[in-house]
Amino acid sequence: MIDASFQLAGGLGLFLLGMALLTEGLRVMAGETLRRALVRFTGTPLKAFGSGALVTLLAQSSSATTVTVIGFVSAGLLTFPQAIGVVMGASLGTTGTGWLVALLGLKIKLGLYALPLVGLGAFLRLLTHGGRAAFGTALAGFGIIFLGIDFMQEAMAELSKVFRPADLPHDFTGHLLAMLLGIGLTLLLQSSSAAMATTLTALHTGAIHFDQAASVTVGAAIGTTVTGVLAALGGSVPAKRTALAHVIFNLATGLLALSMLPWYLRAISHAQARWGLDTGAVSLAAFHTAFILAGVVLFLPWTRPFARGIERLLKDKGPRLTRHLDKSLLHTAPVALEAVRRSLSETACELFRALRRCLDASAAPMAEAQRMEITSALRETQHFIAKIPVRPGNEKLSLARISELHALDHLLRLQPRLDAPAGVLEMLRHERLKEAAAMTGAILEKAVSGLIAGGPASHWVAEIETQSTALAALRRQERAAILRQTAGGDWTPAKSLEMLDALHWLDHASYHAWRICHYLADGENGAGPAS
Repeated sequence: MIDASFQLAGGLGLFLLGMALLTEGLRVMAGETLRRALVRFTGTPLKAFGSGALVTLLAQSSSATTVTVIGFVSAGLLTFPQAIGVVMGASLGTTGTGWLVALLGLKIKLGLYALPLVGLGAFLRLLTHGGRAAFGTALAGFGIIFLGIDFMQEAMAELSKVFRPADLPHDFTGHLLAMLLGIGLTLLLQSSSAAMATTLTALHTGAIHFDQAASVTVGAAIGTTVTGVLAALGGSVPAKRTALAHVIFNLATGLLALSMLPWYLRAISHAQARWGLDTGAVSLAAFHTAFILAGVVLFLPWTRPFARGIERLLKDKGPRLTRHLDKSLLHTAPVALEAVRRSLSETACELFRALRRCLDASAAPMAEAQRMEITSALRETQHFIAKIPVRPGNEKLSLARISELHALDHLLRLQPRLDAPAGVLEMLRHERLKEAAAMTGAILEKAVSGLIAGGPASHWVAEIETQSTALAALRRQERAAILRQTAGGDWTPAKSLEMLDALHWLDHASYHAWRICHYLADGENGAGPAS
């Protein structure tokens, strides 16, 4: 009994280690590609569902997908309805592990044949670098998974002689207890895949009956949501919304499956009799996929109303301009830098709108609260970007960081324009500067619309650059004319200086707006000379 318990613990440990290595290797091999695919193919909830299922199937970890999605929502890369679709897809994709164990791990004794894979993988990890080392890690993990399953099978065969499933109740209370066991097992192992592998092995060796295994599987599906909840603790409101959506979906789907368990069991029996479905582990894997898929069919058409309900439940009360700066993103530099870019873009838009109102005589003066919001956002963004870990050797990330620092520098230089003297602000609306003011207003409006729309910046940033260059030429021309007229007595020195300061204000506003857009626009990070 003790020997079997130790062997079961060791087998579980090997399975968990193998899953961790397999996930790590796959994530390193195709992590950036998977991240891009997750963001690119999530336009609608249905596409988001497909992306979540595929990425989880490839990465072999629904928890990794969920935690990644929580980060993406915090950074603004995904909308909340898209995130819900991905989470549903992740819940379905994780059922692939059950099929792997049922079709290969339990059907064929692969433990002995997996040993060469572990050895080859270890050598590749130790002796190579980059993609080959990551492939070695995944290969070793794949082999260790089957070693762990072999140990678990042997241990379960011994334990089944002591543990009699007939002693457990078979009524609703018994199924509820089995579901709680599945939740507890997943919480203990921090992996629904490991809980599922344990359940499949127990079923295969006769340690539990099929209906009990089905209830444990439901519990494992509910328990896996805890990882997302832990990732969202202390995070932004979007992160908490995503975690809550994951909990509600899996909990509702699991409780529905438990309440309809007799009908599911009849359907499985029918499939076994009519289509020759395997009566053991394969049937349990099919049940797992079937009840998650049923939940998707029920929830997916109502994704947007579901999202609105959670948004009403968890209202966003934090700072508006820095809501993307979630400290949980700091361990993933590309996502953290994207969060900074989006925060800088939104702060820039707010600043551009405020500057545009300075040119409008009918506009109300800027509220002090809005001024403080911009100042606070710039300060908080500056502190956040300083905390993002620097990883030498990644040129793309380095260029992105440099571009954002340039944009932040231009924003900090532009922000004091809001505090220009009253005489200068009044002179901005003078008839003499009407043309220059109109050009500056057009530049600021173009900058706001460009940053909001996103996408490639080759056209609109170039237009802003052209207009800014033209305004700089107009400033030089007007400056000389104003000084000549002042010398001729047409302007008093005081008014002349205010006029020149106003002209300088317009020129600098347009120049900094151009440079900010250049560094923040999608696809332009790192381009162009430092200035």
